[in-house]
Amino acid sequence: MENLGYAGGQVEPGKGTQAADSRSVASPMNSSITLQTISDDTKTTTSTRDKWGRDIEFMLSCIAYSVGFGNIWKFPYTALKHGGGAFLLPYLIVLFIVGRPIYYLEMILGQFSSRGCVKLYDLAPAMRGIGVAQTIAMFVVMTYYAPVLAITFRYFVASFSSTLPWSECNPGWANCVNSSFVGRLEPTNGTAVGLQSSAELYFLKEVIHKAPSLEDGLGMPDWKLALCLLFAWIVVATILIRGAKSTGKASYFLAIFPYVIIIILLLQTLMLDGAMQGILYFITPQWDKLLSIEVWYEAVTQCFFSLSVCYGGIIAYSSFNNFSNNVHRDAVIISWLDTFTSIVAGCIVFGVIGNLAYVSGQPDIQKLARDGAGLTFMTYPDAIAKFQFLPQLFAALFFLMLFIVGVGSNLGVTTSIITAIRDQRPQLRHWQVVLGTVTVGYFFGLLYLTPGGFDFLDVIDYYGAKYVTLTFAVLELATVAWIYGVDRICRDIRFMLGIETSFYWRVCWGLIAPAATLLILIFSFADFELQKVPMGYNVLGLFIYAIAVLQLPGWYCYAVWRRRSKQTESLRKAAHNALKPMDIWGPESDTVRMQYQTEEEQYQNSQPLERSTVQRIKKRMFNMG
Repeated sequence: MENLGYAGGQVEPGKGTQAADSRSVASPMNSSITLQTISDDTKTTTSTRDKWGRDIEFMLSCIAYSVGFGNIWKFPYTALKHGGGAFLLPYLIVLFIVGRPIYYLEMILGQFSSRGCVKLYDLAPAMRGIGVAQTIAMFVVMTYYAPVLAITFRYFVASFSSTLPWSECNPGWANCVNSSFVGRLEPTNGTAVGLQSSAELYFLKEVIHKAPSLEDGLGMPDWKLALCLLFAWIVVATILIRGAKSTGKASYFLAIFPYVIIIILLLQTLMLDGAMQGILYFITPQWDKLLSIEVWYEAVTQCFFSLSVCYGGIIAYSSFNNFSNNVHRDAVIISWLDTFTSIVAGCIVFGVIGNLAYVSGQPDIQKLARDGAGLTFMTYPDAIAKFQFLPQLFAALFFLMLFIVGVGSNLGVTTSIITAIRDQRPQLRHWQVVLGTVTVGYFFGLLYLTPGGFDFLDVIDYYGAKYVTLTFAVLELATVAWIYGVDRICRDIRFMLGIETSFYWRVCWGLIAPAATLLILIFSFADFELQKVPMGYNVLGLFIYAIAVLQLPGWYCYAVWRRRSKQTESLRKAAHNALKPMDIWGPESDTVRMQYQTEEEQYQNSQPLERSTVQRIKKRMFNMG
């Protein structure tokens, strides 16, 4: 391994850290002039950034953010569909070479610069549109994440009824069978054909009042769900109102307590009749599926969205870190814990489905499993309704756990947006931005609580979250690894943490992660098709995607125009220099930043000016040359 130190001005391990630590003696709420924030050539002032009360609060907040709905309702179904236990092998490989490296990279970038996902692009101002587009994607996610929380909370409240409301059919429901019924219906003159469980009909007719299609519009939101949505946002706003301080304190509960419930649910599940058959069905490998490209594609996609990388939340959270926090340790712990949680959640879900198969006499577990919301709000409640001992307790624990992990994830989503706003407009008070953001989130969220809301959610998520995130994940990795440079990232790590960066991280950042993410995007575009909804909704989705994509050329042109306005550079030179870090790029502390810039300048001056393309690639990737 080559030495990563600064030629002509090396920092001894820990030296940069000691200097950086001196800036956090004062209260993190105090104000000091430190950063240029808006343009490429004018200085403005901002407050010293909020800091976590303790380093462990950062890790717990990241756990609460990363462990969410994707672990509980997406991973089990995805694993089952693509090989069961065999899916774990490609998933773990992808976690090791894609998920964890990106997670660590975003932690490094946020902590080193104390910037959110938009302001981060002081490292390459021409690419600032990436951060803006990611903020747009996060806003889209924020608008529909809280409505799912609202539905979860409604189920939690309903769990305290003397009889679970979804366990029995409403007299007005046709072709309904009580979810509390234990046994298997025998078809009689076709009467069993088209039957639906009361749990399914309760969700569709009583909770979301689902419309047959979007042909007649969205409709009006359900007032009960609107109140539940209001409660969900009040919880989020209460936690966020004091910034990282209050978020960090809440993380102890949001990150730890769900695992208490998960352990209880797992123990209860293992005692159910047929549970082991369901779990074995979930983890039994189907090795032939490892040869399918689709399995590896799904593994990368699941890892990508489960860890919530390239959304901006991790960068925002790590920007509140002390300069010397050991994010390498945090990235390793969180990435493995996220995977462990997915596997345990899968065992719980399919243990319950195994019990459902046992008591209903349905031998094919595959037919009982549903994807996404169907698994959580239809299949799982249907199974719980058949429990003979305190089904209310089991239901309350499950939906409480789901609500808590959802709040933790929503905090990260909302924090990313708030951080992006305050980075650009530091004069705004934190509480003003919080209240403004949650208010907007509430009213947009009402759209998803209408009869057509779930179909609308699918459209918005498809265009505004999935495709925007994948597109700009590729651009983020390309910018950081190849424009800013893997070699410079490694020098930044050595300056900040006093540690060398191994070949593993270099090759993952520079080659494997960007290539894997690009392949995901290509496969996604190859499978692209318009959603089966009225054309107007597809147009809206494409419009959101187009707005996000146009941020990149728009901000590039703005950065070039800013440089050209000085009348000191040609258009070609301005376009090239707009990809270089700004003068104020670096650590938050003035003293530490000046030290960093001095040593970086010494390093650059010590390098040979003329290099072949191969030599430049070796130098940029592996510090060889």
